[in-house]
Amino acid sequence: MYDHYQKLIDIHTFAGIAKNILEYSSESMIVTDAQNNILFVNPAFEIVTGYSADEVIGKNPRILQSGMHDKQFYEKMWNDIKQYGVWKGEIWNKRKDGELYLEWLTISAVKDQKGNVTNYVAIFSDITEHKRNMEQLTKLALYDPLTNVPNRYLLEKRLESIIRMSKKHNQSFALLFLDLDRFKNINDTLGHRMGDMLLKEMAQRLKGMLRKQDTIARFGGDEFVIILPNLKHIREAVYMAEKIIESLKRPFYFNHQEVYISTSIGISVYPYDGTDKETLIRMADRAMYQAKKNGRNQYALYHDGMGSDGKHLFQLETALRKAFDRGEFELYYQPQLDMKTKQIRAVEALIRWKHSGKGFISPGKFIPLAEESGLITPISDWIMMQACEHLKQLQLHFPYVKMSVNISPIYFQQIDFLEKLQKTIESVNVNPRSIELELTESAVMPHAEQSVARLTTLKTMGISIAIDDFGTGFSSLSYLHRFPIDVLKIDQSFIKPLSRYQEDLAIVKAIIMMAHSLQIQVVAEGVETEKQYQILEEQRCDFVQGYYVSNPLSIGELYEFLEMWNDFCEKVPNE
Repeated sequence: MYDHYQKLIDIHTFAGIAKNILEYSSESMIVTDAQNNILFVNPAFEIVTGYSADEVIGKNPRILQSGMHDKQFYEKMWNDIKQYGVWKGEIWNKRKDGELYLEWLTISAVKDQKGNVTNYVAIFSDITEHKRNMEQLTKLALYDPLTNVPNRYLLEKRLESIIRMSKKHNQSFALLFLDLDRFKNINDTLGHRMGDMLLKEMAQRLKGMLRKQDTIARFGGDEFVIILPNLKHIREAVYMAEKIIESLKRPFYFNHQEVYISTSIGISVYPYDGTDKETLIRMADRAMYQAKKNGRNQYALYHDGMGSDGKHLFQLETALRKAFDRGEFELYYQPQLDMKTKQIRAVEALIRWKHSGKGFISPGKFIPLAEESGLITPISDWIMMQACEHLKQLQLHFPYVKMSVNISPIYFQQIDFLEKLQKTIESVNVNPRSIELELTESAVMPHAEQSVARLTTLKTMGISIAIDDFGTGFSSLSYLHRFPIDVLKIDQSFIKPLSRYQEDLAIVKAIIMMAHSLQIQVVAEGVETEKQYQILEEQRCDFVQGYYVSNPLSIGELYEFLEMWNDFCEKVPNE
């Protein structure tokens, strides 16, 4: 008798425990009969679904269906329950207010001793937020958070997959390596926030140009990679590169401000330029640097010769970094002649690099490399200081001579450019009215509004402004009257054929007339013959510079030249 009562007590206790488990469990529970009519739901069910127990008791659980799953989905679910007695998986259901949610659901069949189903028990939990968090983590792991395109990790995974597929089906694909030209200028002048906005907008513009099967990924910084699978002909990759370059010529607008950007693109092709991801990326990268070397804002296809060139550039950059410590830089000066007075009106400072083992290295080789590597700023600081110090010494004997200094576009766009220039002038104690800064059109035009403000500040300091290589850049007449320009320097490409082609003479004549009408003086560069000099004199050019007057001179040679020129002018006075 005692055992019988003890069993009743145990059953009663167990029922109480089970009731507490059902009521206080964080898992939602449904119990149905064999016909799938709801007999019981716990409080967690009411919280998740929004239905009260009274609203669902006696009804079929299909009232929760979301409509997200088809008939086959439910047929398979019930077949599994009949066959295995249980089903587990993710399923979308709908709350009472119509909101969809994702749940992890387990449905178990309860059978009697004869094996007949008496009930079904469903236990589920709302995993919507968890799923979102997991998706967000996955997205952060695979996608660039700024531009929302695949990151470097996902790029490499897709490259591996495309290489396998291309090998299997004997297909080709192209890899385009993009690097924005002078993007550092954007960050330095407009701020990193504007730079981020530009990267984001540019990525979206590029995405809109690609096919569904193409991939664009952010490789790092301002570098992007595009994969064009199933390539029929190399022309397809070339066409896409041309299309991208043309698309980026259109300005971006931020806060009613125009921002211009361009890109250099390198192209490698599987399997001709490589059969693994590392090689294909490296070859496209080398081709991109070749595009930059060729003048930027263009594309280049990889070829075998680029490997050795890349090694040479790496060695050159290493040597460039050591040039300061070794004292290998030197300034040379090329005189500019006043065609009316026949006096030397200015000297242009030209940097020379005398490598300890290779001798003189052309600025055309190391200046672009300095701009790419970030060395252009310390080099420009040194040039400005050295030129001012030499100007100070020169004016003790030749007070009428001005110093003309070329300014790199990157250096000009530095945030602290004006501040550093002012400090240099003050530290040397040189007259700023004796300084002339030469800027190319490409330095001032992409950021016209900022350039106007900077040039105006330079003018208030007393510094003269010259536009160098006029005719080879934007050649926009509109900026000539907007910007406070003192001098135009006609590019030597128009001067060399001057005596042979009437078209070049017409261009030079037009530039001189236009400049004079705007009260701007003109310097002709690259004057090498007496014939060129006479033609320019007939066209009333103001100044000439070139081998006809003098080749570039060291500071010691310049002193001798100026003294000799003064003696000559005194003996043969100007009429």
